[in-house]
Amino acid sequence: MSTKPNLRPHNPNFGSGPCAKRPGWSLAALEGAMLGRSHRAAAPKARITDVINHSKRLLGMPDGWRLAVVPGSDTGAVEMAMWSLLGPRPVDILSFETFSTTWANDVVKQLRLQDARVLEAPFGALPDLASVRAEADVVLAWNGTTSGARIANGEWIAADRAGLVICDATSAAFAMALPWDKLDVVTWSWQKVLGGEAAHGMLALSPRAVARLESHIPAWPMPKVFRLTSGGKLNEALFRGDTLNTPSMLCVEDALDGLRWAGSVGGLAGLIARSTANLAAVEAWEAGSVWAKFLPVSADIRSSTSICLRLVAPWVQALDEAAQKKISRQLAALLEAEGVAFDIASYRDAPAGLRIWGGATVEASDIAALMPWLDWGWAQIEAAHLANRAA
Repeated sequence: MSTKPNLRPHNPNFGSGPCAKRPGWSLAALEGAMLGRSHRAAAPKARITDVINHSKRLLGMPDGWRLAVVPGSDTGAVEMAMWSLLGPRPVDILSFETFSTTWANDVVKQLRLQDARVLEAPFGALPDLASVRAEADVVLAWNGTTSGARIANGEWIAADRAGLVICDATSAAFAMALPWDKLDVVTWSWQKVLGGEAAHGMLALSPRAVARLESHIPAWPMPKVFRLTSGGKLNEALFRGDTLNTPSMLCVEDALDGLRWAGSVGGLAGLIARSTANLAAVEAWEAGSVWAKFLPVSADIRSSTSICLRLVAPWVQALDEAAQKKISRQLAALLEAEGVAFDIASYRDAPAGLRIWGGATVEASDIAALMPWLDWGWAQIEAAHLANRAA
């Protein structure tokens, strides 16, 4: 395709974090922010509590679960959970993309737990879920933010498990159905599916996780920003709007705006439907593409949020990995220069290709408008390659 498409995406923000703001967002959404106020004062604290309560309702979190705003985005929430809860039992870590591999390294090399198994799979695939031990604590990412592969369901998790399941759901929460009865810790950040701003994490704990916190004393020192207990009991204030450090009240207001918008599009079911429609728009294009295919071969594990494509043109496959990644970066840069897609190159340690965010704040019409631009951009890249080879 040598002619540029006529239709452009209305919103070209397809990056995987921070992600696109909700449709119609403007700075006016933040006019009620409690700026210049202490987060401990009654009115600002009430705003933080609103984020907690609204999130629990929207996600359908079961009774008895606690939810808190914590420092350090999703990374902080996952680390807090691992450092606070792991130790009493064996650990199985599912490692199949960048961040789940980070959690595996932290368990093995930082916490240095002796009976820790890393169950690995390459980008685009999942580890052998059937081999997870029911007696072990499990650390996993529900959705591979950098690989485009997601866990389809929780059927493989034993209902009578002895261990805890710690789930990094940062690119899954609000876009995928989570099996709350099979999970014990769920974490996410504001910057993904609802398009919030960075630096704030959410930590959800089941009653089983709370029981572990109150019965287990970690063998290592605990930094202040990780401490969830006081005097051997859960610090309940953290789950009623108190925080371990100072949050941004501007970001709090933005998070509330995203939650209100979610309610306006049909709640969790509406959010899931929007993300599913985005994946469907890419699937319709991918079925006819000769140069790009989904990184996950199996359709049942393809992510509807972090949609990852690999380059399959024979001349690209003949290149080494570094050269392939150079090609994918050139394609992403070309589309960015046209103003039709920002930040869609594959993650730095993922296979060469593209990564298109399909979370609920992205319109399916924008995804559909982007697809012809992918073909146009690829035609330019391929023509340049052929010209260089002929020279």
